[in-house]
Amino acid sequence: MSSTLGTLFKVSTFGESHGKAVGAIVDGCPANLELSEADIQPQLTRRRPGQSDMTTPRDEADKVIILSGVENGKTLGTPIGLMVNNKDQRPGDYGEMSTIPRPSHADFTYQMKYGNRAASGGGRSSARETIGRVAAGAIAEKWLSEQFGTKITSWVSSVGNIDARDMTLENLTREQIDSNIIRCPDEAAAAKMIELVKATRDRKDSVGGILTCVAENIPIGLGEPIFDKFEAKLAQAMLSIPAMKGFEIGSGFAGARMFGSQHNDPFVQKDGRLGTTTNHSGGIQGGITNGEPIVFRIAFKPPATIGMAQETATFGGEGAVLEAKGRHDPCVVPRAIPIIETMTALVLMDFVQRQAFRKA
Repeated sequence: MSSTLGTLFKVSTFGESHGKAVGAIVDGCPANLELSEADIQPQLTRRRPGQSDMTTPRDEADKVIILSGVENGKTLGTPIGLMVNNKDQRPGDYGEMSTIPRPSHADFTYQMKYGNRAASGGGRSSARETIGRVAAGAIAEKWLSEQFGTKITSWVSSVGNIDARDMTLENLTREQIDSNIIRCPDEAAAAKMIELVKATRDRKDSVGGILTCVAENIPIGLGEPIFDKFEAKLAQAMLSIPAMKGFEIGSGFAGARMFGSQHNDPFVQKDGRLGTTTNHSGGIQGGITNGEPIVFRIAFKPPATIGMAQETATFGGEGAVLEAKGRHDPCVVPRAIPIIETMTALVLMDFVQRQAFRKA
């Protein structure tokens, strides 16, 4: 089972959703970066459960502990160990799921592949695994911000059939995005989204959504031709997130409905360098960053674990009715925002290190 992302900036996550702890080992972080738990905690707090009545009520503070790789407030260049203790564990909530695989969840495939699985909460397939990614990505965010002024911002652009207006050119801040519990900066659309999620929760169902992400102040030249194109690695990172079902960059699928004369991004001199007048490419051309903002969207399915009664079957093939117990999000997109932002930082950080190695 692969639990490592990256080539030169490597992140390995560990832990199960109802085990003692989750976390990550970060290998390849440059030395002398000023770093403390306070630099990492904000993104973990944005990701944590129990933020509102629209999320799982699991009560976890998700306080990160730096175990290694930092001394006197600075990174040593050695592996950084990060750990978050699980405090509100309730494996007993998943008793009936030991014999009944949840529809559209990883229970069946994990059992068939390994002959064993963590039945309580999904184990490694749980979104709780992403805590290690977020903690590691927060380190990458800090380094990229200090070196290049990189800014990564994600927000909810759709929930179910409710769409926000296009806000990719509005220079949004995280404070604006966090101003409501659905994390959609279009207030009119946000109100409708919140209403939909609450109605879905009340009938013990779930709903999916779409996030938009914009990464600005990106160095030109990140990415490798052919199989390690920047968007290919970005897509791999995003599609590794639980419940992810779709990825598109720049114009995405809409670009297939355009003519080349409409879709091409003409060059122009701006800000002391060559740039483009439009950004249908989403900041990447030929698999390599061109200095324009990286713009992409990701689609999340409705969470698979729902309390509504579903007719299904046991592992033995006998008919069964499953009403999932435990604590689950009716919609994951508001809590997924820090995951998207920090995973973007991890991909950027690795490619920056690779580019520096190439030039050395």
